[in-house]
Amino acid sequence: MTVPPEFYDEGALVGVMTTQPLGRALDYRAPEGGCYPGAFVEVPLGPRKVLGVVWGPGQGGFDLKKARSIIRVLDVAPMREEMQIFLTRAADYTLTPMPAMLRLATRAPGLGDAPSMRKVYRLGHCAPSRMTDARARVLEVLEAQRDQLFTLKELTDEAGTSASVIKGLVAQGVVAEQDTPRDLPFRRLDPAHAGKDLTEDQARCADALQVSVATCTYGTTLLRGVTGSGKTEVYLEAVAEALRQNRQALVLLPEIALTAQFLTRVEARFGAKPAEWHSGVTMTERRRTWKMVGEGGAQLVVGARSALFLPYRDLGLIVVDEEHDSSYKQEEGVLYNARDMAVLRASICGAQVVLASATPSLETWSNAEAGKYTRLDLPARFGAAVMPDIRAIDMRGEDLPGARWVSPTLTRAVKTRIARGEQAMLFINRRGYAPVTLCRACGNQIGCEHCDASMVEHRFLKRLMCHQCGETRPMPTVCPSCGAEDRLAPVGPGVERLAEEAAELFPEARIATLSSDMFGSARALKEQIALIAEGGADIIIGTQLVAKGHNFPLLTLVGVIDADLGLQGSDLRAAERTFQLMRQVAGRAGRAQKPGTAMLQTFQPDHPVIRAILSGDEEGFWRAEADGRRHAGVPPFGRMAGIILSAPDAQEAFDLGTWLARNDAPLRAVGAEVYGPAAAPIARIRGRHRVRLLVKAPKGVALQPAIAQWIAGARSSNNLRLSVDIDPQSFY
Repeated sequence: MTVPPEFYDEGALVGVMTTQPLGRALDYRAPEGGCYPGAFVEVPLGPRKVLGVVWGPGQGGFDLKKARSIIRVLDVAPMREEMQIFLTRAADYTLTPMPAMLRLATRAPGLGDAPSMRKVYRLGHCAPSRMTDARARVLEVLEAQRDQLFTLKELTDEAGTSASVIKGLVAQGVVAEQDTPRDLPFRRLDPAHAGKDLTEDQARCADALQVSVATCTYGTTLLRGVTGSGKTEVYLEAVAEALRQNRQALVLLPEIALTAQFLTRVEARFGAKPAEWHSGVTMTERRRTWKMVGEGGAQLVVGARSALFLPYRDLGLIVVDEEHDSSYKQEEGVLYNARDMAVLRASICGAQVVLASATPSLETWSNAEAGKYTRLDLPARFGAAVMPDIRAIDMRGEDLPGARWVSPTLTRAVKTRIARGEQAMLFINRRGYAPVTLCRACGNQIGCEHCDASMVEHRFLKRLMCHQCGETRPMPTVCPSCGAEDRLAPVGPGVERLAEEAAELFPEARIATLSSDMFGSARALKEQIALIAEGGADIIIGTQLVAKGHNFPLLTLVGVIDADLGLQGSDLRAAERTFQLMRQVAGRAGRAQKPGTAMLQTFQPDHPVIRAILSGDEEGFWRAEADGRRHAGVPPFGRMAGIILSAPDAQEAFDLGTWLARNDAPLRAVGAEVYGPAAAPIARIRGRHRVRLLVKAPKGVALQPAIAQWIAGARSSNNLRLSVDIDPQSFY
């Protein structure tokens, strides 16, 4: 293997990996002034200019006179070798073409643009003509942090004053205003800033994590703590240790709505806010974060799963909060699991990983049991709070009218909480008003024209929506099948219909509905969550969104409308996911001084999963689930891969699936089996027919090379797409 030089002189032949779907690096001449390995560059590709990275020396083998030159080197930090290794190994593991993987690592707008300017503020040299409380607060902030430059918003937020106060001080020369490049370093975080007092258990876990981070070597720890035990405060101490080591830290969160509360806690611990990376961040801030991460100007990043692909200069810690959450699995484009990629990236750069959860995934639990991961436990809630009492409501004995879903028992419990001035939550894991709209004249269910899926009524939007492709249309008044008028009826409850029922049952109550598709922006959702936390609602109606990390101090009752919903179907993780979701939702109750109760409406109170939830024997549940999976040879005790074929013509997809099933010699050579082809449970999405095959293999088998060899022989048309899902989490 040729070792790349430290620098490529002008005219040297270099290999440039672009983000275009070409599958390999292309040869170019180094530009005037030369370039470094890993440099981000702009290169000509046909008539276009595209983004690329200097990947290594050129391969040659053609008329070198035809080699074109790199147009320019971008003014950003070069990609580090460890990042190239990470992308290469991630591509090999997920069987993803490298250009697609590189696109994940360059998802910042305007990387090649000249830096724009913005105004920043610092302490001036004059004294104010007169002093007011607001002016005093501004000066106090600037004097306490003389080395910092503040934007107008940062200074107004920090001083708790208006922009006009600061502008007045600028006019007097008390505050200096200057123009600087917009892509500034983030304010420094102070690991010595006063944190919260920790309990004995928290201090024990925090000390262990700090020792691990201080080694500057790789390791993974499962931080398992019951809901409300203070896991966040514990792993923030690990972040503090990374900062003391002058290394960067990354905290992954499963849901953008969690960021507001979390950022407040980070600021309280370190005296400044971290960098953010998720879909709710402006394009300007995304570019700033991307650049500052590479230059070391961002010490801590809080973000969604794609934050794993930022160009960290020296990453020392990755925290995956709520590590069991299914949103860490990317289901479109590059199919990867952020939890697994976090472990991979940390192993390459010598970082520690903290996988935090009250209900860990079976994969993580079994790795801790096997000794691959360290395990730390927080068995009790923080302070005076105690775990909620979890009970089942046997719906077989409830006198419930038709088209009603809140049982009399649960209704009485809610009324009791409202009378005490406490909050109650009603949980159902279905968005919209009703999952099915049925014609009572002909029996037709209104479906999506582009997918084999029912259209979900969203009464709040007055539209039907397909949750597969996003297609919407106005709510019809006549049946599109038979033309009958006023015969369309909603079937089954969604969160909006539950809110409607709650308004009838509790007419005096203030009701807040939390569902991701009911808010126009992330900010509006955050404001609603903050309002609820401050006591601005008596009843919270929510979907899965409410199960993730929110702290509502007045909430003492959680009612789960359909605890059996997740147990339906053949998903091998159905029991695990139901157990996790129910325990997480129940954990929202009683997180402050007052004890909480969770009530699960179920028609199967004797189901093993329901019994495990009620008993609280989590270790017993994991052991039983592990035994079942081990016996079946399925993850985490075996390997699986999904092959998804899609085409406008169903027969074309089936023909290729049949060919793959009959020519599976590369898989049989490593002991793998192929099941299928079969129509996917949702057989058509966005007008494309979908066929699936499932590959199952013993644990430890080198499955990816066998699959790569297997699918390499498949011939398909331009209309047919083949994607590989290593370690599939869903089978739709």
